[in-house]
Amino acid sequence: MALPFLPGNSPNVQLGKERFHKSQHFDYSNGVAMLISSEKPGIGGERLAGQKIKPKYSIYPKGEGSDLPSWVAFDKQALCFEAYFQEDVPEAQTETYRIRKCKICFYLEDDTIQVVEPEYKNSGIPQGTLIRRHRIPLPPPNDDQFYNIFHFNINQQMVLYSRTFTLTNCDTFTRNFLTKLGVVLNDPATIPKDPYSNLREEIEKSMKPFRPYERCDTLKQFLDNDRQVLRFNCFWDDTESLFGDPRELIMHYFLADDTIEIHELIPPNSGRDIVHKFLRRSKLPKHTTPQAKQPGQITDRTVLNVFFSKSQGERYILDNLKTGVVNDEFYKDSDLTVGGEVNVWGRRVIITDCDDFTKNYYRSKYGIEDFNPVQYKAPPAPKPPRPVPPYNGFGSEEDSLSSCQSLLPKPPQKDFRKFMEKDRCGLESNVLNFRAKMMTSDAADRERVFIISFYLCDDSISVFERPQRNSGMLGGKFLERGRVKKPGQELYKSKPSEYFTAQDLYVGATVFLNSANFQLVDADEYTFNYMEQHAEEFPKANMGNILSKLRSFPEEKQSEIRKFLTLSDPRNTGFIPYESFRGLLMGLDCDLSEHEVLVLGRHFSERVVPKVDVGLMLAVAQDFLRKKNFEELPNMARAFAHHDRHKTGRLSTKETNTICKAFHLPLPKNLLEGLLSKFADGDEINYHAFLAGINWLEHPAPPVMPEDILKFDVNARFDTCGAAVKNVNYSAVLQEVFSFPSNNADPTTTTST
Repeated sequence: MALPFLPGNSPNVQLGKERFHKSQHFDYSNGVAMLISSEKPGIGGERLAGQKIKPKYSIYPKGEGSDLPSWVAFDKQALCFEAYFQEDVPEAQTETYRIRKCKICFYLEDDTIQVVEPEYKNSGIPQGTLIRRHRIPLPPPNDDQFYNIFHFNINQQMVLYSRTFTLTNCDTFTRNFLTKLGVVLNDPATIPKDPYSNLREEIEKSMKPFRPYERCDTLKQFLDNDRQVLRFNCFWDDTESLFGDPRELIMHYFLADDTIEIHELIPPNSGRDIVHKFLRRSKLPKHTTPQAKQPGQITDRTVLNVFFSKSQGERYILDNLKTGVVNDEFYKDSDLTVGGEVNVWGRRVIITDCDDFTKNYYRSKYGIEDFNPVQYKAPPAPKPPRPVPPYNGFGSEEDSLSSCQSLLPKPPQKDFRKFMEKDRCGLESNVLNFRAKMMTSDAADRERVFIISFYLCDDSISVFERPQRNSGMLGGKFLERGRVKKPGQELYKSKPSEYFTAQDLYVGATVFLNSANFQLVDADEYTFNYMEQHAEEFPKANMGNILSKLRSFPEEKQSEIRKFLTLSDPRNTGFIPYESFRGLLMGLDCDLSEHEVLVLGRHFSERVVPKVDVGLMLAVAQDFLRKKNFEELPNMARAFAHHDRHKTGRLSTKETNTICKAFHLPLPKNLLEGLLSKFADGDEINYHAFLAGINWLEHPAPPVMPEDILKFDVNARFDTCGAAVKNVNYSAVLQEVFSFPSNNADPTTTTST
């Protein structure tokens, strides 16, 4: 129940109101003070008593309707109406008024209206956009408002700027949209006839010929197939003519306009001049006439001269009966197939093949799958053999061969790629070193020790003899580095000589070098590791080949091998000496070389690394630093202290290695790793003790012997302190090769593969 309207009972209108400003109606425009707008609301944005505000929006007030703004919800949506208006034509004899048709578009996003009149040919009236797109006000006295969607309906009149338009019809979208809004649409109205327009149409009909020109529209074909060309390989047999020979042609069919272009492939030294085109680009007729057509005979239409007078001029008429028209059939894409014939102005051209684009085109359009090429010429005759003359003894065989291959001899090319891959790179020397002894009856020569080095980058070999005291031999270089031929080859022959390769060198092999036979008795650790890592290149170091040879033994021999190995291990430890293992395998007829036995022993061996004195390691390290004149130890100490943030005097092994590499500490890798392991406590290194031990300036160590330095030098070969094969895990051999169960505990903790 409402309170009576009495003093004290009526609520305060200003209660809860926060805005009390007065809208501003005056402002400066171009420096002139003037009244800008009198339609702004009054106090606090609210209308005063009797104030009417011109609406700023369409029929939908702000805050109602869709959540999306109108310019998003109705983007690119417009209502289209058909309309007309009547225009008076004063001072004209043929017409008094004119009916002008137009279209009215109402844009839903901002209630703008646009009126467009279609252009008519030779109308003489400026046509096009009659009213540009904007909001149109209603006619007076409601000119303060604008047209909205509910002012539109068909079969009614609208006044737009004092011009009356009659809406006659609308499109389907407009009809559905207005119906959903609840607008009841009227029935469509008819547009009255325009007498002058009807007269113009009758005049134009009377001026049209009885048989107009046929229009041939090729624009669609051009737009769809532009830059698409079918390519065919063709053949023309011109051997019947004088000095004729077979011709190879290339035919291009342009899908854009059905034209054909032909080029000729002229081989070099054929005696023919190179022509630009065999057939210029044009339409190719299927049937050619013996006589050429006269000018004007090939035309689209025939023109008849019906009247000729010098005084009254000439009169022509089109031939409706098309007398004398020449109907030529031209080649289309459907006429061109692999194996088919094409009549190129009397020349019989056979299509032999086509490219992949052409095959895909015929496969997709016509479903053709047979594209077997036509063999139109005999296969090329084999090139006659070019026998190489025998080697004449001057220079190398490669130089003599290059002088036979060209008039201007070129130096033989080396395998540069192999050289770059197998050349020395850091600690990878890519050099295989073997220890060898001379095979001779002389007792003094049998005691000589030779080092045979094989360089993988160019397959060259060098031989160096170790100097021995009181041997009577000076030692030094025995064979200069170079490629060495295999023995037993003829000197003057046509075939190139065979040279020693890396696969020919292995422990136990016999090689003939510098007029002497050498037997390879041992190899260094790098050689064994390299051959085992590249087992696919070295069959003697391939464990798969070695195990397959052992598995090929019969069962009786396998049982004998097991008994012998068991008897060789009386303490039942699972290991036997390598010499016993080697004697067993070399005594059997198993086709195993000394190198293969060594590889097998290394695979199942117990590796025992001897211990080295820390004092000797520090003395050798100081000797290396003294020879290199390394004086960066104080700077290294500051670097260690900088990285030791907790000041514990210890750093991790990784950080210590990083600092040593940063200062380029000139120590061999195995020596540096051994020293760090001696000063390590878990994963941390006592860098103070390490730096004090290698400081050759403040804490010099006693001098060392050359043989002590060779123990840690990265280039030392055949050292006695290396990890040698002493014991072999025969139980693992039996399990791996013969699948015999072992009676012992498998000592895998001491086995290294």
